[in-house]
Amino acid sequence: MKIIIVGASGTMGQYLANILEKENHDIIRASKTSSDIQVDTTSTKSIQEMFEKVGEFDALVSTAGPTFVGPWKNLNNQTFRTGVEGKMMGQINLVLIGQKYIKPSGSFTLITGALTHEPQLNFANASAANGAVEGFVRSAAIELKNGIRINAVSPNVIENSPQYFPFFPGEIPTTMKQLEFGFKKSLFGKVTGQIIKP
Repeated sequence: MKIIIVGASGTMGQYLANILEKENHDIIRASKTSSDIQVDTTSTKSIQEMFEKVGEFDALVSTAGPTFVGPWKNLNNQTFRTGVEGKMMGQINLVLIGQKYIKPSGSFTLITGALTHEPQLNFANASAANGAVEGFVRSAAIELKNGIRINAVSPNVIENSPQYFPFFPGEIPTTMKQLEFGFKKSLFGKVTGQIIKP
């Protein structure tokens, strides 16, 4: 399969790209920094250019989604837009634009997180963006044409990001293997409109 991984320079993206490449899939690494293709998901022009370079593809996985992390007192219209334009509209635009390039019966897999339903201090922006993306996934699933599927993977804090553990007291981290199988369920299964919790 020809699979685009957006956010391929990050912890989750690197891990998934390496695993899937070893399984003989054609992996297109895309990110804001060094990758096969540079893409800024806050820019529809940049997203469009990415798809034009890649051409037809079988699946897209997004592990990208910047949000504002910080105390409530620092939230305002400007800081809140970090998650709106990054994790929310960035991922939504990957689908709205990407649907013109994806092959029939292809799939989109977006990233959300446990913060949707288990809020933590300093993460109000991420919780809101996650909730919006999950609502989009459920509604897009009943409208996408040509057998195209869409799901979101919603992990807890992941084991390879220990710098975030203090922000998630008492939470059991999602292992990289659990994360891998969550994405594979979306990529290679038949489910659509689902929020997969690995």
